[in-house]
Amino acid sequence: MDFTLDEELEAIRDLARKIFTDRATPERAREVERSPERVDESLWAELAKAGLLGVCAPEEAGGAGLGLGALCVLLEEQGRAVAPVPLWPASVAALAVAAHGTAEQRARLLPGAVDGSSRLTLALEEFGPHEPGAPRCAAVRDGGPGGWRLAGVKAVVPSPFGAAHVLVAARTDGGTGLFLVARDADGVTWEAAETTSRDLGGTMTLDGAPAQEIGTPGSGVLDWTIGRASVALAAVQLGVAQGALRLAAGYLGERRQFGRPLATFQAVQHQLADCYIDIEAMGVTMWQAVTSLEAGEPAEAAVLVAKWWAGEAGLNVVHRTQHLHGGIGVDVDYPVHRHFLWGKQISGTLGGASADLARLGAVLAAGPVAS
Repeated sequence: MDFTLDEELEAIRDLARKIFTDRATPERAREVERSPERVDESLWAELAKAGLLGVCAPEEAGGAGLGLGALCVLLEEQGRAVAPVPLWPASVAALAVAAHGTAEQRARLLPGAVDGSSRLTLALEEFGPHEPGAPRCAAVRDGGPGGWRLAGVKAVVPSPFGAAHVLVAARTDGGTGLFLVARDADGVTWEAAETTSRDLGGTMTLDGAPAQEIGTPGSGVLDWTIGRASVALAAVQLGVAQGALRLAAGYLGERRQFGRPLATFQAVQHQLADCYIDIEAMGVTMWQAVTSLEAGEPAEAAVLVAKWWAGEAGLNVVHRTQHLHGGIGVDVDYPVHRHFLWGKQISGTLGGASADLARLGAVLAAGPVAS
């Protein structure tokens, strides 16, 4: 299968790479990490100005209508630069609204998501071992304007403090669903928590919080969203691994020992080769999952394979590249350490590699798969 980017996706890649290279510098990252919300708002505005926040949004909302593939190209470039902006949760949430929201919800939420004036985020995870697709947070029908009330606790909500609305995974008597909640709604309280990647996540406690359904509970909208979130994370992790390998190759080409560059030592070359192979596998499996999802094919197995490679191989790459830097690799102010932190955070988001293998085994045991 040919995963070569077409001209539109190449243009997105080139534009995104230029913006991230120019603006997402290590110096700027350190500055943002000391800010209250840990989000580079000026970079977010620049991405909006360039039209990149809307690459996957429908044209009627002002977006480019290029779908998940375009988003993954953008996320890969973000990962290479470890740029501190909440692209994956905001964009996947917008995709869910575009695909499953009502006409009123789309008209109200998507223009702001495209022009950067209003952000969405996702609350998919909870504390303790659990399946993201089987939330304990409960939604019950209510006679109020939203139609639902939510109760429960969501963990590690990504970048919630600059968001206007949160899409919350919850269970109902009719099955699981996705619900729109205003971030500062009555019945919602927040506790800030720094994540491994130095993002400022949040614990979201819901106590009768008013909510609107996105799509119909029990129709598969939550699984649809988790699948795209998993692929989006795989795209970011692919970029993180590429960026880490680039830093390692540059360092090893300049650092000398016994009168020659470290990059000429066979053991070092083997480590770099292993990183390259892992990155290639991450890219192939990620694009296989994108292709299956965009074609409307059964894609659960392909998504889990891509997520496993992102978690397992991505973590291996950032470990190896940090190790290849020697003592400077553990300097928390050195650029490769930031790639390590991002790789570690992503590898455990929506469940780690062991959980992914267990889910994949269940899918394969259930019957034949298309991809």
